[in-house]
Amino acid sequence: MTTTIQQTEEYRAKLENCLNILRSKIEKIQIGSSKQFPFGWRKAAKGRTVWRIVEEAINQNLEKFHEELGIESIEPSDSEVSVYDTKLKFQGDKDFIYTNIKSAVLGGRTNKDDISKANGLQEFFQQDIDRQLFISTFVIRFDDEMTISLTDCHVMPIMWLPDIYVNPSNNGNLQSSKYKDVNDAIKRTNKEFFAELSSAVEVAQGKRRKKQG
Repeated sequence: MTTTIQQTEEYRAKLENCLNILRSKIEKIQIGSSKQFPFGWRKAAKGRTVWRIVEEAINQNLEKFHEELGIESIEPSDSEVSVYDTKLKFQGDKDFIYTNIKSAVLGGRTNKDDISKANGLQEFFQQDIDRQLFISTFVIRFDDEMTISLTDCHVMPIMWLPDIYVNPSNNGNLQSSKYKDVNDAIKRTNKEFFAELSSAVEVAQGKRRKKQG
């Protein structure tokens, strides 16, 4: 059965509420101490420096507290290169949904960031076009005591990304600068997204061939 845009929005809202409750449970993530870092964060105060640790903490706590969060079943991905981090099903739902956890620095610049491997996404949706995949972005703040606070969480269906661009480099990543605000979303069906993604992949491959001569 084809999942409707309304169903996607219901899943999105439920997941966003769940992850913001989780955010309040985690509170602060301790990265170090003033003894270990006598001059504070300095150049380390960038999302990329600590993103893997932060995202691992979020995923582990999501698994730990899943029953309290109304999640009936949860399965972390067993692959480092998967397009999702966690597969879960809320109590009362019949379908699993998938989430890819990301972090963004509070007040940081808007950049075109890597979302996932484009060919991996194609394979993911080819297995089941109705799969629901969400980009869940936790906003982080670097605190003076070498801790990181999770200040908010925004959930965007990957199918609704307003800007679909595939980098023509060998990495072939789907990139977006507008994955943090659902108000920017273009509400597509999964089939519409897959068609646009496939078109963007073809454009990227054409650029790569042209560059290689």
